[in-house]
Amino acid sequence: MDAFVHFFVQWGYFGLFLGSFIAGSVIPLSSEAILVVCVGPLGLSPWWCLVAALLGNVAGGMTCYWMGHLGNIEWIERWAHVKKEKLEQAERWVERRGAWMAFFAFLPIIGSAITVALGFLRANAWGVTFFMAIGKMLRYAAVIWGTQAVAALL
Repeated sequence: MDAFVHFFVQWGYFGLFLGSFIAGSVIPLSSEAILVVCVGPLGLSPWWCLVAALLGNVAGGMTCYWMGHLGNIEWIERWAHVKKEKLEQAERWVERRGAWMAFFAFLPIIGSAITVALGFLRANAWGVTFFMAIGKMLRYAAVIWGTQAVAALL
């Protein structure tokens, strides 16, 4: 994991964007670790880091949405790492709730399943993008705030 974080950190804001995109889509990666290094030791602007991480992770999340929208279960299992049982469970949970469930796309493991299920169920793409962005923005803001709070103590 350290090698991945180091690789993306070398690219600054673009690396944060790219790492966040990958973390939000097909490869398990900690975009939060990249964010912490960018805001902490590198001293990059927290606001620009928030923007880069948010745009990348939402774009990655929407990749999962569109995989679900295609409806090919084999692709979903292979590329989004969501098993058919998890997708069915997420579908039942999401079916009555709609696009606002994308708010929870930031959650580990189940977040990708929710996003894929929203695509599979043809939830409104603009609504999914909006609610996903709010959830991910709050998560990244909390990570940035926590990083700065710890740095202030040191």
